[in-house]
Amino acid sequence: MDVSTIIQLIWILLFILLITGLNQRIQLKLWVFDIRTKLNTIRSLLEEDKAKTRSMLRNLGVEVPEAIIERVIEFFTIEPVEIEPVDIIKRMDHLLRTTEASVRKIVSSHLPSLGRHELSLIESSLSIVAALNIVYKVIRHYLLIGERENNFILIMQLEYLMPQVMRIAYTYHEALDSFMYGKPVGDGAGPLVVYNLIERSEVKSRRVIDDTSVVEAYYKGRRLILVKAEGPGSNVGHPGAVISRIVEDLKGSINLIITIDASLKLEGEETGSISEGVGAAIGDPGPEKIAIERAATKYNIPLRALVVKMDLKEAITTMKKDIVEACERASILIERMIEELTPPNATIVIAGIGNTMGIPG
Repeated sequence: MDVSTIIQLIWILLFILLITGLNQRIQLKLWVFDIRTKLNTIRSLLEEDKAKTRSMLRNLGVEVPEAIIERVIEFFTIEPVEIEPVDIIKRMDHLLRTTEASVRKIVSSHLPSLGRHELSLIESSLSIVAALNIVYKVIRHYLLIGERENNFILIMQLEYLMPQVMRIAYTYHEALDSFMYGKPVGDGAGPLVVYNLIERSEVKSRRVIDDTSVVEAYYKGRRLILVKAEGPGSNVGHPGAVISRIVEDLKGSINLIITIDASLKLEGEETGSISEGVGAAIGDPGPEKIAIERAATKYNIPLRALVVKMDLKEAITTMKKDIVEACERASILIERMIEELTPPNATIVIAGIGNTMGIPG
């Protein structure tokens, strides 16, 4: 058989593949195989994390840990009706607080002898497992639909998304150890900045409002009201509601509100870089953020923001040295902002937003 005959046969074969669509079916099968392989990897990570959580609960005295794990990781919250926007923030806040209280009640009913901080670590650990469980179930859902319907486009999109999905899955998997053992995470940048300020200021009083620590201190003749989630348990508190209450209690006699939070960086930006801006730096679904904005707007209080940048993995895994150093620089920058933006005898509210796990106060 000469070369020209072979070339003709190849062209005929390619023509048949194109006409019958067999090439697409082969490509579809290859993509499905790759997605299924990665999905099995996610399932292995999920089962490993469930095993770690079961072991932790058994060590704490829970006889049937599977019951509490399955109950919490399958717990869901239905979003409020958006077509009628009246009081949507109040309704959302009510649902979020009910979710928080419900999960806490489920955990505490199985472990009544544990303290609040220990319970918070278990709740957060279960939340991490729940997040990985959602990733697994959603990917499985779209894979099965794509296979059943022979949906080439859906499978193609899923295949191209899988590298990003796997990155997220591994991130949640690595985050579990930090939350199980109460290690500070990158998201605690805001609380750590406030803790640094507390350590360097003249503290006059401390109190806890709604799982949120409020410290009154003085710095160079200025009154500071320092707000962060109560630590060292895994807790984000309710900084928006607390700041709103403080502003109302003082009848708006506040010169400046500063919020500090972790922020997801763009690719190419350095971990620990700091940006300054205007607004409420807080990544909640809405109720806490709008509470700060409304309080500031009502009394015309300047609202400044500071963010420490990091990626998702750095935000929910053990805090890196770069972020610790960035928090120290942020503390110094806030002191400079206080001196530049407010006169002596001013009152400033400074709130560190984020998970205060492993950070006292």
